[in-house]
Parts: sequence; C-alpha cells; structure tokens
Amino acid sequence: MRTYSSENTRKKGTEKLDQYDANSLAFRLGVMLKEARKEANLTQKELAERSGTKKSYISRIERGLSDIQVSTYHKHIELGLEKNLNISIG
Repeated sequence: MRTYSSENTRKKGTEKLDQYDANSLAFRLGVMLKEARKEANLTQKELAERSGTKKSYISRIERGLSDIQVSTYHKHIELGLEKNLNISIG
C-alpha cells in the first residue's frame, strides 16, 4: 500500500490554504482506502457492509469528497478490511 506524507513548505493560516490542505488529506486518505480495498478484493458495497455504513459513503471517501474522522477511517480499516491502521508523526 502506498503511504503519503504531508510536507508543507509554505506558510499556513489563510482560509484558502487550510481548505486546500483539508481537501488534499481527504483525497490521500481516499486513495489509500481504495487501494487497500482493491488489494483485499472487496467491492465498495462489501466494505460498507463489513464496516456498518453505506456504499455511497465509501465512494465519497474514495473520491476525496468526505472529511472523514480518524475514528471512522479506523473502523473502515480495522473492521472492513481486517487490517491495522498505523499513524505516525515524524
């Protein structure tokens, strides 16, 4: 699975940049979820059923259109994909 890091080389603080960063993170999390789901040979519907949500929500996450909470993302990874979610700061 691909990993993504956020290396900001510009100043933060403007509303436009903060929104860009949030959208970028949502997109990267969606790409990682989609790759892991495909690696597990699951459809969006199967992942949704395993993690107790709707297929449309999985689709929105994978397209980067949902501002997902870490706890929800964790549920999709742990319950839906039966994998471990590792988060590091470094």
